[in-house]
Amino acid sequence: MITRLFFISVLCFMILVQCEKDVIEEKYGVKYADSCEVCKFFVTEFESRLEETGKSHDVIETGYGLEEGRKKRKKYQQSELRLLESLDGICERLLEYNIHKERGDSSRFSKGMSQTFQTLHGLVDKGVKVDLGIPYELWDKPPAEVTHLKTQCELFLERHEDDIENWYWKHQDKPLREYLCVERALKSGDSSCLFDENSKSSETSTKATSNDEL
Repeated sequence: MITRLFFISVLCFMILVQCEKDVIEEKYGVKYADSCEVCKFFVTEFESRLEETGKSHDVIETGYGLEEGRKKRKKYQQSELRLLESLDGICERLLEYNIHKERGDSSRFSKGMSQTFQTLHGLVDKGVKVDLGIPYELWDKPPAEVTHLKTQCELFLERHEDDIENWYWKHQDKPLREYLCVERALKSGDSSCLFDENSKSSETSTKATSNDEL
């Protein structure tokens, strides 16, 4: 009986949370990242950090003691230090993303200014008065969806820390997106966002824009 009541309570709580989320999305036009998007962008940023840290060819010493023989030399690329440094601040990197509401798939979370805000900034530069209901200096601050994505990322990292470590030490022969997202985090859920075609084109577009600016 107690178990049944507990299950009903948990179910009711989940329904209330989902209802609140639906109300926020409908009332304010805010659509938070789903589980698939959280895993996708965590993997994107983690792989990027691993690529950055993997450029180092340093050799580090581990162990204690005055005697040289007690210390061990190890390549940084195969060390725990690299893993820790790659994960450090990983979710903070998501604050560099923006919301591109003109896109319908997971590529709505992308780095770079959205087409909408590019147009609005262009109008302001031409002297047109634009009133969005928020101060101009806040236009480029991370939107609610992005700050929430950072929080979701932190919870995801805490929940899947063991899976990430296991992949790093034992399964790097398998793509992280497949190992972590498809086979674990999203095993019983929707993983379709991992294969969005527009995501690759939006990343290419962002890089092209950056090159044009340079």
